[in-house]
Amino acid sequence: MRSIWNGAISFGLVSIAVKLYAATEEKHVRFHQIHAADGSRVRYKRMCVACADEVQYDDLAKGYDLGGGEMVVLTDDDFAGLPLASTQVIDVLEFVPSEQIDPILYANAYYLEPDGAAVKPYLLLREALVQTNRVAVVKVALRQREQLATLRVRADVLVLNTMLWPDEVREPTFQFLNTGVGTRPAELAMATSLIDSMATDFQPRRYTDDYRSALQAVIEAKMAGREVVRVEEDGAAPTAAADLMTALRASVERARVARAESAGIEEAPRKGATSRKATPATTSPAPKRAKARAEPAPRKAPGRKAPARKAKSRSSR
Repeated sequence: MRSIWNGAISFGLVSIAVKLYAATEEKHVRFHQIHAADGSRVRYKRMCVACADEVQYDDLAKGYDLGGGEMVVLTDDDFAGLPLASTQVIDVLEFVPSEQIDPILYANAYYLEPDGAAVKPYLLLREALVQTNRVAVVKVALRQREQLATLRVRADVLVLNTMLWPDEVREPTFQFLNTGVGTRPAELAMATSLIDSMATDFQPRRYTDDYRSALQAVIEAKMAGREVVRVEEDGAAPTAAADLMTALRASVERARVARAESAGIEEAPRKGATSRKATPATTSPAPKRAKARAEPAPRKAPGRKAPARKAKSRSSR
């Protein structure tokens, strides 16, 4: 990794020199816009709507739209006079319990590495955060903008999580919140049963981006000149349930069976239920069915059965 910011954590009278690294990266397939006719790249130009000339980057300025065609132009001197915190300091404001911070406030995550001789104070702050089970609320200036953030410990490393300001979180003003619709105790009991049947420990590595993998396979197939095969969806779409309780019961049963199958446990049939296990005489394995389709057995000639039917008809007379 390459550091994207160098500065220091201001912790009381202690200064801890650190380097900042991006802790996450979005992994998605990147595309370029091209001309469909010849495959050439398409590029955009910054054009002035008044004079129709191309505007170079050095000639750009920032404007605030007042509406009605009026614009306030801000220069670099205007921004220089703003009360922006030092761009090289992570200023610790206070320490709060971690559970008091709503996750909706979190934005981006960065790793902090001690720089030079700052290892000991870095470790001291890390251990103090772990012992007190608190996070540090800080202010930091990144990309010419003051941001609220937290310092917490993850995998023995200090992590800086930038946060949204409180007025940047929208209030949910949905009509259904005032409809007065309630839930029945039986429905709530079934819903909690469904949650219990699906409860487990969170293991992020169990989840994969299937769409990105499939898209990458399509691209590789194109590169190899192979035909792209459309893959059928896994499982049928759920049908509409008669009522909420029916859907909940079906969900609980499906979750129970899925968990048993994933654990490799064959469940005993319920009392009064017929066994679904087929006998060898009635079982037709998938490979045999595939072979039968590939090499169909010769059929009997229709003429052999005709005399038998006629003979039976004569005897009936």
